[in-house]
Amino acid sequence: MNIVVIGLSHKTAPVEIREKLSITETKIEAAIAQMKSYPHIEEVAILSTCNRLEIYAVVSDTESGVREICQFLCESGKICLHHLRRHLYILLHQDALRHLMRVAAGLESMVLGEGQILAQVKTTHKLAQKHQGIGRLLDRLFKQAISAGKRVRSETSIGTGAVSISSAAVELAQMKVQNLAAVRVTIIGAGKMSRLLVQHLLAKGAATISIVNRSSKRAEELARKFPDTEIQIYPLSEMMQAIAAADLVFTSTGATEPILDRAKLEMNLAPHQNLMLFDISVPRNIAADVAELENIQAYNVDDLKEVVAQNKETRRKMAQEAEVLLEEEIASFEVWCRSLETVPTISCLREKVETIRAQELEKALSRLGTEFAEKHQETIEALTRGIVNKILHEPMVQLRSQQDIEARRLALQSLQMLFNLEIEEQFS
Repeated sequence: MNIVVIGLSHKTAPVEIREKLSITETKIEAAIAQMKSYPHIEEVAILSTCNRLEIYAVVSDTESGVREICQFLCESGKICLHHLRRHLYILLHQDALRHLMRVAAGLESMVLGEGQILAQVKTTHKLAQKHQGIGRLLDRLFKQAISAGKRVRSETSIGTGAVSISSAAVELAQMKVQNLAAVRVTIIGAGKMSRLLVQHLLAKGAATISIVNRSSKRAEELARKFPDTEIQIYPLSEMMQAIAAADLVFTSTGATEPILDRAKLEMNLAPHQNLMLFDISVPRNIAADVAELENIQAYNVDDLKEVVAQNKETRRKMAQEAEVLLEEEIASFEVWCRSLETVPTISCLREKVETIRAQELEKALSRLGTEFAEKHQETIEALTRGIVNKILHEPMVQLRSQQDIEARRLALQSLQMLFNLEIEEQFS
Protein backbone atom coordinates (compact mmCIF):
# COMPACT_ATOMS: atom_id res chain seq x y z
CA MET A 1 0.00 0.00 0.00
CA ASN A 2 1.22 3.51 -0.84
CA ILE A 3 0.21 6.87 0.67
CA VAL A 4 -0.22 9.70 -1.86
CA VAL A 5 -1.30 13.33 -1.78
CA ILE A 6 -2.65 15.06 -4.86
CA GLY A 7 -3.75 18.67 -4.61
CA LEU A 8 -3.35 22.34 -5.31
CA SER A 9 -3.04 25.38 -3.08
CA HIS A 10 -2.55 29.13 -2.99
CA LYS A 11 1.07 28.40 -3.95
CA THR A 12 0.21 26.58 -7.19
CA ALA A 13 -3.21 27.80 -8.35
CA PRO A 14 -5.10 31.12 -8.49
CA VAL A 15 -8.45 31.47 -6.76
CA GLU A 16 -10.41 31.03 -10.01
CA ILE A 17 -8.99 27.47 -10.27
CA ARG A 18 -9.26 26.67 -6.54
CA GLU A 19 -12.93 27.63 -6.41
CA LYS A 20 -13.79 25.20 -9.21
CA LEU A 21 -12.30 22.32 -7.22
CA SER A 22 -13.58 23.38 -3.79
CA ILE A 23 -15.67 20.61 -2.16
CA THR A 24 -18.20 21.74 0.43
CA GLU A 25 -18.80 19.66 3.55
CA THR A 26 -22.19 18.54 2.22
CA LYS A 27 -20.50 16.98 -0.82
CA ILE A 28 -17.65 15.23 1.01
CA GLU A 29 -19.57 11.97 1.50
CA ALA A 30 -20.39 11.60 -2.21
CA ALA A 31 -16.83 12.51 -3.21
CA ILE A 32 -15.34 9.89 -0.84
CA ALA A 33 -17.78 7.25 -2.09
CA GLN A 34 -16.93 8.02 -5.71
CA MET A 35 -13.17 7.76 -5.17
CA LYS A 36 -13.45 4.60 -3.08
CA SER A 37 -15.36 3.00 -5.95
CA TYR A 38 -12.22 3.23 -8.10
CA PRO A 39 -10.29 -0.07 -8.22
CA HIS A 40 -6.95 1.15 -6.84
CA ILE A 41 -8.06 3.53 -4.05
CA GLU A 42 -8.25 1.84 -0.62
CA GLU A 43 -8.55 4.85 1.73
CA VAL A 44 -9.27 8.52 1.08
CA ALA A 45 -9.64 11.83 2.97
CA ILE A 46 -10.38 15.28 1.52
CA LEU A 47 -9.00 18.56 2.86
CA SER A 48 -10.84 21.50 1.28
CA THR A 49 -10.25 25.07 2.50
CA CYS A 50 -10.18 28.50 0.92
CA ASN A 51 -6.49 28.06 0.14
CA ARG A 52 -6.18 24.37 -0.76
CA LEU A 53 -7.87 21.23 -2.01
CA GLU A 54 -5.94 18.05 -1.22
CA ILE A 55 -6.80 14.38 -1.64
CA TYR A 56 -4.99 12.05 0.78
CA ALA A 57 -5.21 8.42 -0.29
CA VAL A 58 -3.86 4.93 0.24
CA VAL A 59 -3.56 3.22 -3.15
CA SER A 60 -2.78 -0.37 -4.08
CA ASP A 61 -0.86 0.79 -7.17
CA THR A 62 0.70 4.25 -7.23
CA GLU A 63 0.45 5.04 -10.94
CA SER A 64 -3.12 3.78 -11.29
CA GLY A 65 -4.26 5.40 -8.04
CA VAL A 66 -2.83 8.79 -9.04
CA ARG A 67 -4.52 8.53 -12.43
CA GLU A 68 -7.89 7.76 -10.79
CA ILE A 69 -7.64 10.72 -8.39
CA CYS A 70 -6.69 13.06 -11.24
CA GLN A 71 -9.70 11.76 -13.16
CA PHE A 72 -11.93 12.58 -10.17
CA LEU A 73 -10.51 16.12 -9.91
CA CYS A 74 -11.04 16.77 -13.62
CA GLU A 75 -14.65 15.57 -13.44
CA SER A 76 -15.34 17.40 -10.18
CA GLY A 77 -13.93 20.73 -11.35
CA LYS A 78 -14.94 20.32 -15.01
CA ILE A 79 -11.35 21.09 -16.02
CA CYS A 80 -9.37 19.14 -18.60
CA LEU A 81 -6.27 17.35 -17.27
CA HIS A 82 -3.96 19.30 -19.60
CA HIS A 83 -5.07 22.57 -18.00
CA LEU A 84 -5.26 21.21 -14.44
CA ARG A 85 -1.91 19.37 -14.38
CA ARG A 86 0.17 22.57 -14.24
CA HIS A 87 -1.49 23.48 -10.92
CA LEU A 88 -1.29 20.07 -9.22
CA TYR A 89 1.35 18.61 -6.93
CA ILE A 90 1.69 14.86 -6.43
CA LEU A 91 3.53 13.67 -3.31
CA LEU A 92 4.34 10.06 -2.48
CA HIS A 93 4.85 8.31 0.87
CA GLN A 94 7.46 10.18 2.93
CA ASP A 95 6.85 13.43 1.02
CA ALA A 96 3.11 12.90 1.57
CA LEU A 97 3.63 12.30 5.30
CA ARG A 98 5.80 15.38 5.66
CA HIS A 99 3.33 17.52 3.73
CA LEU A 100 0.36 16.69 5.98
CA MET A 101 2.50 17.33 9.09
CA ARG A 102 3.52 20.72 7.67
CA VAL A 103 -0.07 21.57 6.76
CA ALA A 104 -1.32 20.73 10.27
CA ALA A 105 1.50 22.81 11.79
CA GLY A 106 0.57 25.83 9.65
CA LEU A 107 3.84 25.78 7.71
CA GLU A 108 2.08 25.48 4.34
CA SER A 109 -0.50 28.20 5.05
CA MET A 110 -0.57 31.55 3.29
CA VAL A 111 -0.35 33.06 6.77
CA LEU A 112 2.55 31.09 8.24
CA GLY A 113 1.61 29.54 11.58
CA GLU A 114 -2.13 30.36 11.42
CA GLY A 115 -4.18 28.21 13.76
CA GLN A 116 -7.41 27.65 11.83
CA ILE A 117 -5.85 24.99 9.56
CA LEU A 118 -5.37 22.58 12.48
CA ALA A 119 -9.12 22.63 13.14
CA GLN A 120 -9.70 22.04 9.42
CA VAL A 121 -7.38 19.00 9.46
CA LYS A 122 -9.33 17.65 12.46
CA THR A 123 -12.59 18.14 10.54
CA THR A 124 -11.12 16.33 7.52
CA HIS A 125 -10.23 13.38 9.75
CA LYS A 126 -13.68 13.28 11.40
CA LEU A 127 -15.52 13.44 8.07
CA ALA A 128 -13.34 10.71 6.58
CA GLN A 129 -14.09 8.52 9.60
CA LYS A 130 -17.81 9.31 9.48
CA HIS A 131 -18.10 8.44 5.78
CA GLN A 132 -15.91 5.29 5.98
CA GLY A 133 -13.19 6.88 3.87
CA ILE A 134 -10.17 5.91 5.96
CA GLY A 135 -8.69 2.76 7.40
CA ARG A 136 -5.72 2.00 9.60
CA LEU A 137 -3.03 3.91 7.66
CA LEU A 138 -4.74 7.28 7.10
CA ASP A 139 -6.39 7.17 10.51
CA ARG A 140 -2.99 6.84 12.17
CA LEU A 141 -1.41 9.44 9.84
CA PHE A 142 -4.06 12.08 10.58
CA LYS A 143 -3.88 11.44 14.32
CA GLN A 144 -0.09 11.82 14.17
CA ALA A 145 -0.39 15.02 12.09
CA ILE A 146 -2.93 16.54 14.50
CA SER A 147 -0.65 15.67 17.41
CA ALA A 148 2.29 17.21 15.52
CA GLY A 149 0.30 20.40 14.86
CA LYS A 150 -0.53 20.75 18.56
CA ARG A 151 3.06 20.04 19.56
CA VAL A 152 4.47 22.68 17.20
CA ARG A 153 2.12 25.30 18.62
CA SER A 154 2.90 24.41 22.23
CA GLU A 155 6.68 23.91 21.92
CA THR A 156 7.58 26.72 19.49
CA SER A 157 6.62 30.37 19.19
CA ILE A 158 5.21 30.10 15.66
CA GLY A 159 1.62 30.41 16.84
CA THR A 160 2.30 33.50 18.96
CA GLY A 161 0.50 36.41 17.37
CA ALA A 162 -0.15 34.42 14.21
CA VAL A 163 -2.63 36.18 12.00
CA SER A 164 -5.52 34.51 10.19
CA ILE A 165 -7.04 35.10 6.77
CA SER A 166 -9.61 37.33 8.47
CA SER A 167 -7.02 39.47 10.25
CA ALA A 168 -4.96 39.72 7.05
CA ALA A 169 -8.08 41.00 5.26
CA VAL A 170 -8.57 43.64 7.97
CA GLU A 171 -4.88 44.58 7.70
CA LEU A 172 -5.29 45.03 3.95
CA ALA A 173 -8.40 47.16 4.48
CA GLN A 174 -6.52 49.37 6.92
CA MET A 175 -3.68 49.77 4.42
CA LYS A 176 -6.20 50.99 1.84
CA VAL A 177 -8.36 53.35 3.97
CA GLN A 178 -5.91 54.26 6.79
CA ASN A 179 -8.60 55.08 9.40
CA LEU A 180 -11.13 52.29 10.00
CA ALA A 181 -12.91 54.34 12.65
CA ALA A 182 -14.11 56.72 9.94
CA VAL A 183 -15.79 54.13 7.68
CA ARG A 184 -18.96 52.05 7.75
CA VAL A 185 -18.37 48.29 7.50
CA THR A 186 -20.76 45.58 6.36
CA ILE A 187 -19.95 41.88 6.75
CA ILE A 188 -21.86 39.28 4.71
CA GLY A 189 -21.93 35.98 6.64
CA ALA A 190 -21.91 35.06 10.33
CA GLY A 191 -19.54 32.10 10.58
CA LYS A 192 -16.17 31.76 12.31
CA MET A 193 -14.36 33.88 9.70
CA SER A 194 -16.91 36.68 10.20
CA ARG A 195 -16.48 36.49 13.97
CA LEU A 196 -12.74 36.94 13.48
CA LEU A 197 -13.40 39.85 11.10
CA VAL A 198 -15.44 41.65 13.78
CA GLN A 199 -12.79 40.93 16.40
CA HIS A 200 -9.95 42.34 14.29
CA LEU A 201 -11.98 45.30 12.97
CA LEU A 202 -12.79 46.37 16.54
CA ALA A 203 -9.14 45.98 17.53
CA LYS A 204 -8.20 48.29 14.65
CA GLY A 205 -10.73 50.93 15.72
CA ALA A 206 -13.76 50.23 13.53
CA ALA A 207 -16.94 51.53 15.19
CA THR A 208 -19.80 51.08 12.70
CA ILE A 209 -20.36 47.42 11.78
CA SER A 210 -23.35 45.66 10.19
CA ILE A 211 -23.83 41.94 9.64
CA VAL A 212 -25.94 40.38 6.90
CA ASN A 213 -26.83 36.71 7.18
CA ARG A 214 -29.42 34.22 5.97
CA SER A 215 -30.08 33.19 9.58
CA SER A 216 -30.87 36.18 11.80
CA LYS A 217 -30.46 33.96 14.87
CA ARG A 218 -26.86 33.12 13.97
CA ALA A 219 -26.06 36.78 13.24
CA GLU A 220 -27.52 37.78 16.61
CA GLU A 221 -25.42 35.09 18.35
CA LEU A 222 -22.32 36.56 16.72
CA ALA A 223 -23.26 40.10 17.75
CA ARG A 224 -23.75 38.98 21.37
CA LYS A 225 -20.10 37.92 21.50
CA PHE A 226 -19.25 41.64 21.32
CA PRO A 227 -21.55 43.18 23.96
CA ASP A 228 -19.67 46.49 24.09
CA THR A 229 -20.35 47.20 20.40
CA GLU A 230 -23.68 47.97 18.74
CA ILE A 231 -23.79 45.77 15.65
CA GLN A 232 -26.63 46.23 13.16
CA ILE A 233 -28.23 42.98 11.88
CA TYR A 234 -29.77 42.66 8.39
CA PRO A 235 -31.57 39.68 6.83
CA LEU A 236 -30.21 38.42 3.50
CA SER A 237 -33.19 40.01 1.71
CA GLU A 238 -31.79 43.44 2.71
CA MET A 239 -28.20 42.67 1.69
CA MET A 240 -28.04 45.34 -1.03
CA GLN A 241 -29.44 47.97 1.33
CA ALA A 242 -26.70 47.15 3.85
CA ILE A 243 -24.03 47.23 1.14
CA ALA A 244 -25.26 50.56 -0.23
CA ALA A 245 -24.94 52.05 3.28
CA ALA A 246 -21.31 50.87 3.66
CA ASP A 247 -17.85 52.05 2.68
CA LEU A 248 -16.20 48.63 3.17
CA VAL A 249 -17.79 45.23 2.59
CA PHE A 250 -16.35 41.86 3.64
CA THR A 251 -17.90 38.66 2.32
CA SER A 252 -17.44 35.29 4.01
CA THR A 253 -20.23 32.83 3.20
CA GLY A 254 -20.44 29.21 2.08
CA ALA A 255 -22.25 30.11 -1.16
CA THR A 256 -21.04 28.12 -4.15
CA GLU A 257 -21.93 30.89 -6.64
CA PRO A 258 -21.29 34.67 -6.45
CA ILE A 259 -23.89 36.50 -4.36
CA LEU A 260 -22.75 39.93 -5.57
CA ASP A 261 -22.06 41.02 -9.15
CA ARG A 262 -21.79 44.14 -11.32
CA ALA A 263 -25.50 44.22 -12.17
CA LYS A 264 -26.61 44.23 -8.53
CA LEU A 265 -24.16 46.98 -7.62
CA GLU A 266 -25.16 49.17 -10.58
CA MET A 267 -28.83 48.83 -9.60
CA ASN A 268 -28.33 49.64 -5.91
CA LEU A 269 -25.41 52.05 -5.57
CA ALA A 270 -25.67 55.79 -6.07
CA PRO A 271 -23.86 57.19 -9.15
CA HIS A 272 -20.12 57.57 -8.49
CA GLN A 273 -20.45 55.95 -5.02
CA ASN A 274 -17.11 54.56 -3.83
CA LEU A 275 -17.02 51.08 -2.35
CA MET A 276 -14.27 48.70 -1.30
CA LEU A 277 -14.98 44.93 -1.36
CA PHE A 278 -12.95 42.20 0.39
CA ASP A 279 -13.95 38.65 -0.54
CA ILE A 280 -12.31 35.99 1.68
CA SER A 281 -14.48 33.12 0.44
CA VAL A 282 -13.61 30.22 -1.87
CA PRO A 283 -15.62 29.74 -4.05
CA ARG A 284 -15.74 33.51 -4.41
CA ASN A 285 -18.81 35.42 -3.21
CA ILE A 286 -18.09 38.39 -5.48
CA ALA A 287 -18.13 38.00 -9.26
CA ALA A 288 -15.05 39.09 -11.21
CA ASP A 289 -17.06 41.60 -13.26
CA VAL A 290 -17.41 44.03 -10.31
CA ALA A 291 -13.84 45.11 -11.03
CA GLU A 292 -15.15 46.73 -14.24
CA LEU A 293 -17.00 49.37 -12.22
CA GLU A 294 -15.06 52.61 -11.99
CA ASN A 295 -15.56 53.43 -8.31
CA ILE A 296 -15.34 49.89 -6.98
CA GLN A 297 -12.16 48.34 -5.59
CA ALA A 298 -12.41 44.56 -5.15
CA TYR A 299 -9.94 42.22 -3.44
CA ASN A 300 -9.98 38.43 -2.96
CA VAL A 301 -7.93 35.97 -0.85
CA ASP A 302 -5.05 35.99 -3.30
CA ASP A 303 -4.61 39.74 -2.75
CA LEU A 304 -3.82 39.09 0.92
CA LYS A 305 -0.30 38.06 -0.06
CA GLU A 306 0.58 41.75 0.03
CA VAL A 307 -0.07 41.75 3.79
CA VAL A 308 1.34 38.29 4.49
CA ALA A 309 4.69 39.15 2.87
CA GLN A 310 5.36 41.74 5.60
CA ASN A 311 5.36 39.10 8.36
CA LYS A 312 6.97 36.24 6.47
CA GLU A 313 10.65 36.74 7.30
CA THR A 314 10.10 36.83 11.07
CA ARG A 315 7.86 33.78 10.97
CA ARG A 316 10.25 31.84 8.73
CA LYS A 317 12.83 31.73 11.55
CA MET A 318 10.17 30.36 13.89
CA ALA A 319 9.27 27.74 11.29
CA GLN A 320 12.79 26.28 11.44
CA GLU A 321 12.14 25.23 15.06
CA ALA A 322 8.94 23.53 13.97
CA GLU A 323 10.69 21.57 11.20
CA VAL A 324 12.86 19.74 13.77
CA LEU A 325 9.80 18.60 15.72
CA LEU A 326 8.03 17.48 12.56
CA GLU A 327 10.95 15.24 11.57
CA GLU A 328 10.55 13.45 14.91
CA GLU A 329 6.83 12.97 14.25
CA ILE A 330 7.52 11.66 10.73
CA ALA A 331 10.10 9.19 12.08
CA SER A 332 7.60 8.00 14.69
CA PHE A 333 4.93 7.38 12.05
CA GLU A 334 7.37 5.51 9.82
CA VAL A 335 8.41 3.22 12.69
CA TRP A 336 4.74 2.39 13.24
CA CYS A 337 4.15 1.99 9.52
CA ARG A 338 7.07 -0.43 9.14
CA SER A 339 5.81 -2.41 12.12
CA LEU A 340 2.71 -3.30 10.07
CA GLU A 341 4.95 -5.74 8.21
CA THR A 342 4.91 -7.84 11.36
CA VAL A 343 1.11 -7.97 11.67
CA PRO A 344 0.41 -10.97 9.40
CA THR A 345 3.12 -13.10 11.09
CA ILE A 346 2.01 -12.14 14.61
CA SER A 347 -1.65 -12.82 13.78
CA CYS A 348 -0.85 -16.15 12.18
CA LEU A 349 1.38 -17.22 15.08
CA ARG A 350 -1.25 -16.25 17.66
CA GLU A 351 -3.92 -18.15 15.73
CA LYS A 352 -1.74 -21.28 15.52
CA VAL A 353 -0.78 -21.16 19.21
CA GLU A 354 -4.42 -20.54 20.22
CA THR A 355 -5.52 -23.59 18.19
CA ILE A 356 -2.91 -25.74 19.96
CA ARG A 357 -3.94 -24.35 23.37
CA ALA A 358 -7.63 -25.04 22.76
CA GLN A 359 -6.98 -28.57 21.53
CA GLU A 360 -4.72 -29.47 24.46
CA LEU A 361 -7.13 -27.89 26.95
CA GLU A 362 -9.98 -29.97 25.58
CA LYS A 363 -7.93 -33.17 25.94
CA ALA A 364 -6.94 -32.33 29.52
CA LEU A 365 -10.49 -31.48 30.59
CA SER A 366 -11.83 -34.74 29.12
CA ARG A 367 -9.32 -36.70 31.24
CA LEU A 368 -10.25 -34.86 34.45
CA GLY A 369 -13.86 -35.97 34.38
CA THR A 370 -17.07 -34.04 33.82
CA GLU A 371 -17.66 -32.87 37.40
CA PHE A 372 -14.12 -31.54 37.90
CA ALA A 373 -13.96 -30.04 34.39
CA GLU A 374 -17.21 -28.04 34.79
CA LYS A 375 -16.19 -26.76 38.22
CA HIS A 376 -12.67 -25.67 37.31
CA GLN A 377 -12.84 -25.03 33.52
CA GLU A 378 -12.85 -21.23 33.81
CA THR A 379 -9.76 -21.27 36.06
CA ILE A 380 -7.87 -23.70 33.82
CA GLU A 381 -8.91 -21.71 30.71
CA ALA A 382 -7.53 -18.48 32.25
CA LEU A 383 -4.34 -20.27 33.30
CA THR A 384 -3.58 -21.58 29.81
CA ARG A 385 -4.38 -18.23 28.16
CA GLY A 386 -2.11 -16.45 30.64
CA ILE A 387 0.79 -18.82 29.93
CA VAL A 388 0.41 -18.37 26.15
CA ASN A 389 0.21 -14.57 26.43
CA LYS A 390 3.27 -14.34 28.65
CA ILE A 391 5.32 -16.59 26.35
CA LEU A 392 4.35 -14.58 23.24
CA HIS A 393 4.47 -11.07 24.74
CA GLU A 394 8.22 -10.37 24.77
CA PRO A 395 8.98 -11.76 21.27
CA MET A 396 6.06 -9.74 19.84
CA VAL A 397 7.19 -6.51 21.52
CA GLN A 398 10.76 -6.99 20.25
CA LEU A 399 9.52 -7.78 16.75
CA ARG A 400 7.33 -4.68 16.54
CA SER A 401 9.99 -2.34 17.92
CA GLN A 402 12.80 -3.59 15.69
CA GLN A 403 13.77 -0.59 13.52
CA ASP A 404 16.42 -2.34 11.42
CA ILE A 405 14.42 -3.47 8.38
CA GLU A 406 16.69 -6.39 7.46
CA ALA A 407 16.90 -7.64 11.06
CA ARG A 408 13.13 -7.51 11.37
CA ARG A 409 12.58 -9.38 8.12
CA LEU A 410 15.10 -12.08 9.11
CA ALA A 411 13.27 -12.48 12.43
CA LEU A 412 9.94 -12.78 10.59
CA GLN A 413 11.34 -15.39 8.22
CA SER A 414 12.75 -17.36 11.17
CA LEU A 415 9.37 -17.35 12.95
CA GLN A 416 7.57 -18.39 9.79
CA MET A 417 10.01 -21.27 9.22
CA LEU A 418 10.21 -22.48 12.86
CA PHE A 419 6.44 -22.52 13.34
CA ASN A 420 5.62 -23.49 9.73
CA LEU A 421 3.41 -20.42 9.27
CA GLU A 422 1.64 -19.73 5.97
CA ILE A 423 1.45 -15.95 5.61
CA GLU A 424 -0.83 -14.03 3.28
CA GLU A 425 0.89 -10.72 2.44
CA GLN A 426 -1.14 -7.68 3.52
CA PHE A 427 1.30 -4.80 3.18
CA SER A 428 4.00 -4.05 0.67
